[in-house]
Amino acid sequence: MEHEHEHEFVLEIPEFEHLSYEVEEGIALVTLKRPEALNALSQSLLEELAEIPELVQQDPEVRAVIFTGEGKAFAAGADLKEIAAIKDPFMGREYALFGQRVFAEIAALPVPTIAAINGYALGGGLELALACDLRVAAKTAKLGLPEVGLGLIPGFGGTQRLPRLIGRGRALDLIFTGRHVDAEEALFLGLVNRVAEDALEEAKKLAQKILKNAPIALALAKESVVRGEGLDLAEALEIEADLFGYAAATEDMKEGVRAFLEKRPPSFKGE
Repeated sequence: MEHEHEHEFVLEIPEFEHLSYEVEEGIALVTLKRPEALNALSQSLLEELAEIPELVQQDPEVRAVIFTGEGKAFAAGADLKEIAAIKDPFMGREYALFGQRVFAEIAALPVPTIAAINGYALGGGLELALACDLRVAAKTAKLGLPEVGLGLIPGFGGTQRLPRLIGRGRALDLIFTGRHVDAEEALFLGLVNRVAEDALEEAKKLAQKILKNAPIALALAKESVVRGEGLDLAEALEIEADLFGYAAATEDMKEGVRAFLEKRPPSFKGE
């Protein structure tokens, strides 16, 4: 019966026009598919991305998510035709809030998320990568927030997530100049975690390493880091202690300790 239920779930995946969603061995792969526009984040593509968090959370098989782009770009920013149609501050604010909401839901996923940056990740494309937990860049990748050169500022979270990731001075350097950085500089800045010939293959290997660990522990570790950001240390440590307590009461913890003592790989069940 369980197998039939999984089959039903697969049939419920919507027909996407601008992206694909596939699950294999616990990893959901989300591929942006507007290669002719360098996967620019149009309203319709953002609306499809907005459906991904619910799909992931409905499927108990999914334990990690990788985002990537088809062709020579991860995503080369927002759709400039749509930006050109913005007539007043209210429209601009609504446009930014929509993108921020989509990326906030991706950032809030309880499973680890990885951006496999196979080419250009500019503007909104880099902001999507910043909403992921980890970033793997191909050696040929180019990353940047070029908005000020268009008379704009990053509006899908870039002015907030980038300084939190790499520090204020480094973030302002990238935002003020609008320059593109290559993969090696991105690694030096702490903007990406790894650089590889093939970003997607490396992201899959990274996901597989992560998936060897206990699913509840991974979710709680992510929650502890995210909730502790911006709090003073004493408050953040309280959160860590609470979440450690939850982890310590799981069957997975018992299995992990038992497996370690018995010198065998653990068999975690997410319980």
